[in-house]
Amino acid sequence: MRVLGIETSCDETGVAVYDSSRGLLANELYSQVEIHAEYGGVVPELASRDHVRKLLPMIRDITSRSECRPELLDGIAYTAGPGLIGALMVGGAVSRSLAYAWKIPALGVHHMEGHLLAPMLEEAPPAFPFVALLVSGGHTQLVAVRDIGQYEILGESLDDAAGEAFDKVAKMLDLDYPGGPNVAKLADLGDPERFTFPRPMTDRPGLDFSFSGLKTFTLNTIDAHRGDDLLPNEQTMADIACAFQDAVVDTLVIKCRRALEQTGFRVLVMAGGVAANRHLRTRLDTAVARLGASLFYARPAFCTDNGAMIAYTGCRRLEAGQADDLAIRAMPRWPIDQLSSISR
Repeated sequence: MRVLGIETSCDETGVAVYDSSRGLLANELYSQVEIHAEYGGVVPELASRDHVRKLLPMIRDITSRSECRPELLDGIAYTAGPGLIGALMVGGAVSRSLAYAWKIPALGVHHMEGHLLAPMLEEAPPAFPFVALLVSGGHTQLVAVRDIGQYEILGESLDDAAGEAFDKVAKMLDLDYPGGPNVAKLADLGDPERFTFPRPMTDRPGLDFSFSGLKTFTLNTIDAHRGDDLLPNEQTMADIACAFQDAVVDTLVIKCRRALEQTGFRVLVMAGGVAANRHLRTRLDTAVARLGASLFYARPAFCTDNGAMIAYTGCRRLEAGQADDLAIRAMPRWPIDQLSSISR
């Protein structure tokens, strides 16, 4: 089965073709970072308009590169949510229209399920069951995964997601957009011994997260080291970024270890934009190895939003006989544990 995958949930336009026999045939990603950098964050209206401009030319390019004329495609998968409603509508409208014209099925895919299954695109994919750490700008969740669609949320953020906290701290430190990667770069220059930040909700049982208090602690530390209402000097800013990153990473590692112990699973999958963080990967590698378990994650290009993960996820569900009717699906909020299993 060959599936065209389309991702337009936020500020990246992704298009890919996945073949169930040959794997990923073509993949292209366009980032809107330059457009939104001027505003310090994503402007939904600008994101939607840019998806409109980029999507059809990218589809033409991808189908040409993969030598997949419309008559050779078996289905279209598109991100139906969660995400920005306008951006989702662009991808949904284009996908549903093309599927109708080409007389093939279309399927709305859950964005975070795409992230969760992105490691399946690698040469050595994880085997079910496993614990998944979904960590991005909008989500921080621990999920027990027994098969595709068989998801149990073990814990999640009660306020800010980890990626969101990174972005907000970036603004506190007056770093350019996108903030999260710039905080990580600055943290590499910091002294890990200078500051000790709290590890929120690790002193009590449970697998939920909370990063709002850590964000406030970081702001108070910045304010305490200001000079004449200016930001702290560059080294102090690096030290603060380092302490903040260490606190987030330690918290995620502690909760992941608990989740593996609680479920008895021996595999941890890390997915989402923050999964590209080098420090987090290194720490989780060590922690998981000590438990005699294995850690899997996608290559950095597939950690951020991309069409390949949508094409793969859609392919697996289309193969199982799932498809949508003519309605365009666009759900800004969509709990992952509401998805149906492919084995039903």
